[in-house]
Amino acid sequence: MQERIESVTAWMNEKNIEASFFNSVENVFYLSGFHTDPHERLMGIFLFKQGDPLFVLPAMEVGQLKNSGWKYEIVGYSDHEDPWKLIRNSLETREFAKAEAVAIEKEVLSFSRSQAFLDFFPEVKVFSVEEKLNDMRVIKDDREIAVIRGAAKMADYGVQAGINALEEGISEMEVLAKIEFELKKKGIREMSFSTMVLFGENSGDPHGNPGDRKLKAGDTVLFDLGVVLDGYCSDITRTVAYKSISKRQQEIYETVLKAELASLKISKPGTRVGDLDKAARDIITEAGFGDYFPHRIGHGMGINVHEFPSMSHLNDAIVKAGMVYTIEPGIYIPGLGGVRIEDDVLVTSDGYETLTKFPKELQIIE
Repeated sequence: MQERIESVTAWMNEKNIEASFFNSVENVFYLSGFHTDPHERLMGIFLFKQGDPLFVLPAMEVGQLKNSGWKYEIVGYSDHEDPWKLIRNSLETREFAKAEAVAIEKEVLSFSRSQAFLDFFPEVKVFSVEEKLNDMRVIKDDREIAVIRGAAKMADYGVQAGINALEEGISEMEVLAKIEFELKKKGIREMSFSTMVLFGENSGDPHGNPGDRKLKAGDTVLFDLGVVLDGYCSDITRTVAYKSISKRQQEIYETVLKAELASLKISKPGTRVGDLDKAARDIITEAGFGDYFPHRIGHGMGINVHEFPSMSHLNDAIVKAGMVYTIEPGIYIPGLGGVRIEDDVLVTSDGYETLTKFPKELQIIE
């Protein structure tokens, strides 16, 4: 964590930024290794061009922060105290040159909190820290990769649990409950997003909501799920058929699989991110399903299940070793159903590794 803080402060010195404030749970975790949800209460890290960092958080969380290894100043506050007054008291003990610039998370910091922070540094230029943190977080280190690998293994387990639960007449929500129950038995406390289990025509909605739809022969079943493990996410989608599959559904499945494999094939350092989308989209379009692939090919993944980069065909960024992202083409036919196949992908020095290992070949569950 120290190297991450030093990287940010080096950037601050380069830009002549006097102070930065990090408020998002994700960036606080990335910089400190401490993960908690303060709900509506203020929590954040102040970094300074010169001098040690400052962590502000509710007093009830201070013990956990100390146990996590944080060795710098802590401002803890109770619910009846104004944390900004306590922060001001701390800042007054520090020596600042006349600040010319400060930095905040412009995308996530609320208006009221940005005002409170800027009150300490009036009439300064305000930078966004998102670009710097995105550049840092997009390349995973060995520890992060190991944790994500474990989260991906649990996602594979979740899909198998869902398949094991399939039986005639069971509802989408009942299967969903069985998946999450089995994962909790494995020690998983949190899913990385709302689990999706969609039967038949419901799978034709890319972000459908599971309900009381009952499973019957001839249905496709779409599973989309992920877990949070030690602060990092996984995300997998698999589609199977129950009892039987029509020629039309099989054609859709084979097209999506071909598209995913084409995108995976060029997942290597030096590839333009947008070309990952194009490789899959061209195959789906040529098969006549272009209008039924409404979303991007994937997204970065790590502390957030959806993080930088956004992998649309418009993205001119270059793939680099150490990136982790999803590849997830899909075809969704209203009234018929849909197919999505999604893997978590680690870019290696000369290619890629799929961290999610669950088989992708069409399965017909008897």
